Amino acid sequence: MRYVLAVRSPIYGAQGAYFAYQFAQALVQKNHQISQIFFFQEGVSNGNACVSPANDEFNLQKAWQQFSQQHQVPLHLCIAASQRRGIVDHSTALSPEHNNLASPFILAGLGEFSRAVLEADRVITL
Repeated sequence: MRYVLAVRSPIYGAQGAYFAYQFAQALVQKNHQISQIFFFQEGVSNGNACVSPANDEFNLQKAWQQFSQQHQVPLHLCIAASQRRGIVDHSTALSPEHNNLASPFILAGLGEFSRAVLEADRVITL
């Protein structure tokens, strides 16, 4: 089956984003496809390069990055929600040095998310 995951929970302070990560891992282990993971609302904090967890905490952002690279799953951040929360890339930052979008996260619009939803068998929101 083809899945799209929509994550609205922040990177820390709630369990939703970590649960989404665990769910994504379970999906690929069962040979399902994930066409994209879309972060919106407070979930865009998962793509903020300035997040720095304590050394003894699980680094969820690093886990997302490794997951994306290992399984070729794009990590999309809602561009509107990101800009409202100060997460910008080179093209949306006031100046290039103010870019704080973590790689491989990309800013995307609802159009890309909608297209992925139409092509998916299941959409899971966490």
